[in-house]
Amino acid sequence: MNDLNGKTVLVTGASTGIGAAVARAFAAQGMRVAVHYNSSVDAASQVVTDITAAGGSAFAVQGDVRDSAAIRRVVQETHTRLGSIDVLVNNAGGLVQRVPIGEMSDELFDEVLHLNARSALAFCREVVPLMRATGKGGSIINVSSVAARHGGGPGAYLYAGAKGFVSTATRGLAKELVADKIRVNAVAPGVIQTPFHDRYSTPQMLDSFRASIPMGRVGTPEECVGAFLYLASEQLSGYVTGQILEINGGQYMP
Repeated sequence: MNDLNGKTVLVTGASTGIGAAVARAFAAQGMRVAVHYNSSVDAASQVVTDITAAGGSAFAVQGDVRDSAAIRRVVQETHTRLGSIDVLVNNAGGLVQRVPIGEMSDELFDEVLHLNARSALAFCREVVPLMRATGKGGSIINVSSVAARHGGGPGAYLYAGAKGFVSTATRGLAKELVADKIRVNAVAPGVIQTPFHDRYSTPQMLDSFRASIPMGRVGTPEECVGAFLYLASEQLSGYVTGQILEINGGQYMP
């Protein structure tokens, strides 16, 4: 695989976890990487430092994905710095809070759906015209979740529903953008050891999740990156669009 060398990618939520691993992996393939973050400036700076120390090209760009104006600025800055956006990875998101239905507030509903679903479409809205303008198309990779398939863990139904939206919207966008040579796919990680679970899952929850995984363990961010490289590469996946790649150790087999 050599067709990614020299191309550009914007990875949202790239300061830690899967996003950081994906950013490093793309850079190792010779891509120029925009490392997006919101509040984790030190972690994002470390990702950029790691990439440049290995001979790669990257810069960090800040923006709150709940703010459409900030999304527009992130995309514009990335395009100005890199000259194009060949690949967009919509990785930013979060569970926000586990709550039973009786304690769900309208404000929490809006925040979870905005953070995980609306933000992904807002990034697409800003990036698609730039991809169209080149006449060469591009690749959009959304990040869904195994929660979109089975409803999520305790109190995570809002997050699961938002990720279900992402999966369905991925298929719809794939149909809309195929004529522009823009492929739209998604990666759906299972239980991956990241700051996400450090924040939202107790050790007892993780034990329960682990028991449901045929491989008998949780995954690592690095075990997810191959799916992103595959979907970004026209050479490897040029006939693939509208697909959801499940990376979950066998926890869910569609």
